[in-house]
Amino acid sequence: METKKVIIDRPFITLGQLLKEEAIIPTGGAAKWYLKENTVLVNGEPDNRRGRKLYPADEVTLPDSQKLVIEGK
Repeated sequence: METKKVIIDRPFITLGQLLKEEAIIPTGGAAKWYLKENTVLVNGEPDNRRGRKLYPADEVTLPDSQKLVIEGK
């Protein structure tokens, strides 16, 4: 299981923005479809809201078991 640190330079990032910036989805519009078709865990709980705000120390687990940890700048 790979853990990747994602450094943000703003107070929060949405789940949809994170997926796009990490090249998991090709466009922001694909987030709704991706989250409907795949189980994404935010801090260990399933979440399918593309507008979910992620703050430093939040952890996102993708279907391939990759973990993304949000960190502030």
